[in-house]
Amino acid sequence: MSLRTILVLMLCNLVWSLNVVVSKLVVDDLGVPPLFYASARALLVVVALAYLLRPLPKELGKVLLIGLAIGGGSFALLFMGLETASPSVAGIISLSGAPMTVVFAMIFLGERVRWRRGLGILLTLGGVLIAMGSPSGISGGEGAMLLFAAAVIGALGSVFFKRIEIDARAMQAWSGLASVVVLAPLSFATESGQFASVAAQPLEFAGALFFASIVVSVGAHTAYYRMLQQNDANLVVPLTLMTPLLTIVFGALITDDEIGWRLIGGCALAIVGVAIIVLRPSRNIFKPLLVKARF
Repeated sequence: MSLRTILVLMLCNLVWSLNVVVSKLVVDDLGVPPLFYASARALLVVVALAYLLRPLPKELGKVLLIGLAIGGGSFALLFMGLETASPSVAGIISLSGAPMTVVFAMIFLGERVRWRRGLGILLTLGGVLIAMGSPSGISGGEGAMLLFAAAVIGALGSVFFKRIEIDARAMQAWSGLASVVVLAPLSFATESGQFASVAAQPLEFAGALFFASIVVSVGAHTAYYRMLQQNDANLVVPLTLMTPLLTIVFGALITDDEIGWRLIGGCALAIVGVAIIVLRPSRNIFKPLLVKARF
């Protein structure tokens, strides 16, 4: 890969990791309800990518369902988890999406797994469990379980992504639309104080929303898929493993996350496991979503 490609991918990692921290600040410090924030982010994505909604994709129902899983569904659970869990724990738990993707591919798509990827699955899940057992993970309580659920939902959607005929960027637009349709009504039915929390600090909310939707979901993801078109996925995808490491760094610097050896050790073990999974051949899995499962 060229130096330019590496720099672009590192910038994507930087943006993705900061987004976890920013999301924590929005739902915790600003007190914005998580479902409302997820639906607002999705709405801005739809506005920015509306031109990609034409022509209508084949199997529209499947596209919307998979898009909801990869997009708003997993994001909603992520934001709900971040109300109590730290960004560092969120970054590590997100790595469990890779082994869960392989497991779902085995169950639903007949994916065959030999001992190397089996070892990768065990190492990743073991590392995530170690991290969840750290003081920072335990203090997250139910939030850590919601973060794991976000990774599982994202993994389930990514398994079936390869089974539909649609461009990745067009899928972002449809994912945003499906997310708005489902999450906006759900927010107003189950949450309160949406507009009051925004009115209290409108500029901070607007900045965070622009960053999450335009910079992250549109800008960084567009750059990521462009790099995938120009380079081998086996070279590009492993570099995204920098995201959880940077999330830990930013979590410690910005939100004062408690970082201990158990958290770092669990992260290192999980990254090794995901690296093994990513580098092994696969017939049924769209590799770019192994590590970055959410749009």
